[in-house]
Amino acid sequence: MARFLKKNKATLHRTPGSVIFVGSQKVDQARVTVMDYDLGDLRELELKNAAEGELFKKTDTVTWINVDGVHDTDLIMKIGSGFELHPLILEDIVHTGQRPKMEEYDDYIFLVVKMLRLDQGKEQVVGEQLSMVLGRTFLLTFQEQPGDTFEPVRERIRRQKGRVRGSGIDYLAYALLDTVVDNYIFIIERLGEKVEDLEEEVLFAPSQAVLEKITRYKREMNYIRKSVRPFRELILQLNSLDSDLISDKTAPFLRDMQGLALQSVEIIDTYREMLFDHLNVYNTGVSIKLNEIMKVLTIFSAIFIPLTFIAAIYGTNFEYLPELHYRYSYFVFWAVLLLVAGVMIRFFRRRGWL
Repeated sequence: MARFLKKNKATLHRTPGSVIFVGSQKVDQARVTVMDYDLGDLRELELKNAAEGELFKKTDTVTWINVDGVHDTDLIMKIGSGFELHPLILEDIVHTGQRPKMEEYDDYIFLVVKMLRLDQGKEQVVGEQLSMVLGRTFLLTFQEQPGDTFEPVRERIRRQKGRVRGSGIDYLAYALLDTVVDNYIFIIERLGEKVEDLEEEVLFAPSQAVLEKITRYKREMNYIRKSVRPFRELILQLNSLDSDLISDKTAPFLRDMQGLALQSVEIIDTYREMLFDHLNVYNTGVSIKLNEIMKVLTIFSAIFIPLTFIAAIYGTNFEYLPELHYRYSYFVFWAVLLLVAGVMIRFFRRRGWL
């Protein structure tokens, strides 16, 4: 399936709000986990069915319900029914090709972002859609597959580190988004190091392998940019949102994350420009090398043209030539050839062509 665009014929001619999975199934069975906590207590459990999640809908504690595997449309619909989610939200959750965005509803805020990870072996960025529903007393997150991206947040909750245990749902959502953007920066920095290391190869050892690296890194930077730029727009919208679901205490943290998102976009643009520069330098180097080859070949041709002319005259089959029976004609002929070649080489050097 294409990395930059995901389409599925199953969605054609269907009414808006149809819950049809689009993407590649990444887990065999969907899994629903819950972290329910306040400042003094924490409960972690795995739900056997979606109906159990409704018990956490109106609690005084902070409830984070996470779903790993969005291919199970029946499960998604049951969760959506239990938490009274709009059908368009359910449609976006199971369509994994969504552009990062934010939508505000009466009782909750819906967010779609892309989580990225770097496959070191293939030097390829792999994306995964993350959907979040921020309610008054609950946070729903939907991932395509289990991962360790949010594990640092879980550890902070378990060990009561930082502000997360003493804050509300909105701060938990911020903590998860902050982990996502931190991962953006980490991946950009890893690829950026490789882009910077290309400079010497482009200058001193341009080759087909270097061109392939430039092309690969350009593709990966464009893939990251496709996720990071909309994420920045999403954070801008979230910061300008007038909603009682976002407290005044969380607002400064969101503004700080806005700066990180902007920094990510700027770094990506910088490295994309560097790659374009590398490509231009590579093309210039190849052109210079080709010109050097053509110059040498042209000089050799220019030297041998008059020699060929002389040899052609004295290689004719006329019976009577003035020098034909001269004893030293052969040596004089070679002396003339070498003299002409020497004069031309000296002339080329004085003109700076050699």
